Amino acid sequence: MLTYLSIIVTAIFVNNIVFAQFLGICPFLGVSKKLSSATGMGAAVTFVMLLATLVAWLLQIYVLDPLGLAYLQTIVFILVIAALVQMLEIILKKIAPALYQALGVFLPLITTNCAVLGVAILVIQKGFNLGESLTYAIATAVGFTLALVIFAGIREKLTLVAVPGPMKGVPVALLCAGLLALAFMGFSGISIG
Repeated sequence: MLTYLSIIVTAIFVNNIVFAQFLGICPFLGVSKKLSSATGMGAAVTFVMLLATLVAWLLQIYVLDPLGLAYLQTIVFILVIAALVQMLEIILKKIAPALYQALGVFLPLITTNCAVLGVAILVIQKGFNLGESLTYAIATAVGFTLALVIFAGIREKLTLVAVPGPMKGVPVALLCAGLLALAFMGFSGISIG
């Protein structure tokens, strides 16, 4: 139980996928203009990350390793993620068209979101079992969503304040992202167990 708690706290706060590992920066900067889009993207990434990790772990353990094809890991995982995103896109189009429209071009970006691929590869590198892998995937997705939602809230508030001309838009957003990364570094001293 302590192992799972350690995985959760570490993945969400200490080694946050965005602020500590710098994965998933494209959707972090692209979808964080509105809180609703950030929440939707976080949910979509959570779903894809969980499924991709499950399928990738099973493929690695039961197909790639026994057949001596571990060197195909990255290519296979990319194909799995692409297929899952296509499936998610079809489901969202039918079930939640408003969310599908809100995500727009960013939904296909999940296919190339290095955070999803990174988690699938990291669980293999860390030697996690299936339970630990799924826990890590969910916790990492929660950390990604947390980063996205906090940043979207800050960006929404920035529209209400007077920002100097040269700093408007992307420059002030990048400055705030850097400050958030520094704030999350404060969690690096946390250890469980």
